Amino acid sequence: MGLIDLIRLRVRRRYLLARAFRRRRQLTPVADRTAGLAAQPILLFSTLRNERIRLPYFLAYYRRLGVDHFLIVDNGSDDGSRDYLARQPDVSVWSATAGYRQSRFGMDWMMHLLRRHGHGRWCLTVDVDEFLVYPFCETRPLRALTDWLDSAGTPSFAAMMLDMYPKGAMHEQPYAEGQNPFEIAQYFDSGNYLINRNPLYRNLWIQGGPRARLFFPDRPKHAPAMNKTPLVKWHRSYAYVSSTHMALPRHLNLTYEDQGGERASGVLLHAKFLDTFAAKAAEELARGQHYAESHEYRAYREGIARERDLWCNWSEKYVNWRQLEVLGLMSKGNWA
Repeated sequence: MGLIDLIRLRVRRRYLLARAFRRRRQLTPVADRTAGLAAQPILLFSTLRNERIRLPYFLAYYRRLGVDHFLIVDNGSDDGSRDYLARQPDVSVWSATAGYRQSRFGMDWMMHLLRRHGHGRWCLTVDVDEFLVYPFCETRPLRALTDWLDSAGTPSFAAMMLDMYPKGAMHEQPYAEGQNPFEIAQYFDSGNYLINRNPLYRNLWIQGGPRARLFFPDRPKHAPAMNKTPLVKWHRSYAYVSSTHMALPRHLNLTYEDQGGERASGVLLHAKFLDTFAAKAAEELARGQHYAESHEYRAYREGIARERDLWCNWSEKYVNWRQLEVLGLMSKGNWA
């Protein structure tokens, strides 16, 4: 890493911050309750479109973990998502009708809200189909994790995304509003992952799982990234570069040990693969608002046409976080 690379990263970060500031005009407040926030709340940030059926369980799950307030951007939903969110007393919601792709896939909007409301606070940035699992999460609230990270001087917490799926055809197992999605999507790939270290950003790049196995079998390098850094003690000078896969300054990406030992990490259980998936994939493909001309959703359409059952003989049934630690997918590190 030379001086020129460091200068380029600094310029890149400033560009992303300026871009997010310009896009702030695309956000229209629907219900802004941030004035009543406590001094040190744990905040959750998300962007969504037409996710009404998922919202009751999503909100309940993170409320149980200890999220104090939700800051959500609704990108033109027409299924009642925005009105439902506006009725929730611990949710602030903004409407954005501009293109998702033109907003850097929602990250411009997220970064503006993070900069304005997240400075000096622990901020969790996730999609509405992502559910954070961390060490001792069944018995310790999210505040216990962030307090421990504060005491260790650690500003960020990594989580590998783990695609969950049912056994049998997705369309034959309907998902009901408010239901725990993992009553249906109980299985995951315990292996089949490739990990590379990005020398520029210093993050780990993880690919694999059922999406690589079924939707990108001939193009594994085009499979979606599974590495994320969703939980950060935010500073107004920080920036997410590619979704939450990597951030700047790059010390936020140093969430692993390279001199022996392990750092604490978590998993984002990914509940994408329910019976709603085919319709959602078709909608997003028609909109054409996703990365690389929606090549991921094209692969989904082709894969679903071939096979709607992601289960295989090596699929593992999910039990708890300790199981994921034994499998090497997350770690409690030195958090006792």
